[in-house]
Amino acid sequence: MWSHNQRFPSGRCLVPSHFYEFTGKRSPKDKWRFTKVDEDWFCIAGLWRPVDGAAPVFTMLTCEPGPDVAPIHNRQIVVLDRSEWAAWLDPQTSEEALLKPSPAGSLKVEKVERPLGKKVA
Repeated sequence: MWSHNQRFPSGRCLVPSHFYEFTGKRSPKDKWRFTKVDEDWFCIAGLWRPVDGAAPVFTMLTCEPGPDVAPIHNRQIVVLDRSEWAAWLDPQTSEEALLKPSPAGSLKVEKVERPLGKKVA
């Protein structure tokens, strides 16, 4: 298990994406889309590692939820500002400064409406 006094191993990566969360106890659950305000796309802090004889694998890092995510979920992926991308890829940069929730108002939250009679994937 990783603790704050350890450094991540090499293998930091950027994962270009957006993300969804789901609420409700029964299917079909409500689907919520999170995008970055005023940006078409963004990157998530990730880690990758090689796998012998297979394609490399990666994971997206999470943290406590920021104010935009907290009403919907108890954690959020680490959304990096464009100005932080190079710093995240630099193994000399401390993780603690970058692994933080998104500030209030930085994420656009939209409920994805289901077409009548169809489930949303």
